[in-house]
Amino acid sequence: MKRTLLAICFCLATTIVVGQNIVYDTIQYAQEHHQKRLILFKNEPILKGKIIFLGNSITEFGDWQKLLNDSTVINRGIAGDNTFGVLARLDDVINREPNKVFIKIGINDISQNIPVEIIVKNISTIVKSIKEKSPMTKIYIHSILPTNDNVKNEYPDAYNKNSLVNLVNKQLKKQAKKYNIIYIDINKIFSDKYGKLDIKYADSDGLHLNDFAYKTWIELLKSNKYL
Repeated sequence: MKRTLLAICFCLATTIVVGQNIVYDTIQYAQEHHQKRLILFKNEPILKGKIIFLGNSITEFGDWQKLLNDSTVINRGIAGDNTFGVLARLDDVINREPNKVFIKIGINDISQNIPVEIIVKNISTIVKSIKEKSPMTKIYIHSILPTNDNVKNEYPDAYNKNSLVNLVNKQLKKQAKKYNIIYIDINKIFSDKYGKLDIKYADSDGLHLNDFAYKTWIELLKSNKYL
């Protein structure tokens, strides 16, 4: 899956300039793959009260049904997606009125140099929309993982921006407290002593996760009784 995506991966950036302010529109990588995923989602039956994992490639590449031994778990990850993309497709999640939604998004925004305040605002809007339209849903927001540039240099736009990752995460933690939702700091276990993605959890590109990481992630969620 990942190698196929690399062949079609490109960035489409659309911005609307109003005076001296830049208003960011939907900006994503891998547009073709994004559309295929949306079509797949649209054709799936609407099952309510399930667990949904929502995010980008790190979410999409997780085999959550197998990891949780639960065929009803819904994967709403799209490789290359960012916070704008999630906002645009959020109704698909809300209409399913999930019991729980686990959100993991933001690294592609950082890769595209979208300002921290806009990333945080978008994620806050995602949270508020779910709370307002599906009030029984329990919301969990994950920290954005750092990257590791000491491995294969496959995603240059994402590397060497861990300081921005940390800035966003600090704000996300505050937002979680504000909206009374759970903030899950997976960086504590996935980061090395230098604050980079630990290579024992990283795929060959230093950005995505390996199978061991996903198993560790699930163990963390279970140990904290989030699942």
